[in-house]
Amino acid sequence: MIRSTTIVAVLRDGHLAVGGDGQVTLDRVVMKHHARKVRKVGGGKVLAGFAGSAADGITLLDKFEAKLQEFRGNITRAAVELAKDWRQDRYLRRLEALLIVGDNEHLFVLSGTGDVVEPDDNIAAIGSGGPYAQAAALALIKNTILSAEEIVREALHVAGRIDIYTNDDIAIETL
Repeated sequence: MIRSTTIVAVLRDGHLAVGGDGQVTLDRVVMKHHARKVRKVGGGKVLAGFAGSAADGITLLDKFEAKLQEFRGNITRAAVELAKDWRQDRYLRRLEALLIVGDNEHLFVLSGTGDVVEPDDNIAAIGSGGPYAQAAALALIKNTILSAEEIVREALHVAGRIDIYTNDDIAIETL
């Protein structure tokens, strides 16, 4: 059984930060410590991260990037169209991953059930440590003046201290 990871995104003051840990776990064994699950896509104008199966996540990131290109950088349209395809296509429906995608104006969580969620508080988190990271980010965004990147880093540290499937090898991308 493949366990998840932690990916968290914060959109604050027109700046987006998306970060993730590097741990890959198979059953009860850590297989890798330094995986990269967050990247820039769409010519560096969009950030994306995935939680779940690595092959499935990378496949979905590639499909999202193709949709982004097809719709000339319109992230909202690309997210909706990917979610529709993901839900309707037999092959894609079997992919076990979640995506976070965003730019300086929008942030979305995408799932294989057709969900395209734009969070109310400009914080999104997925993976096994997602609830811990989201709670930490929410507290930090409401009670500090930290930047989006600083909030993501601190939220991932909190998740890494609680969730056994999340480590402290953090990678963060910003816009």
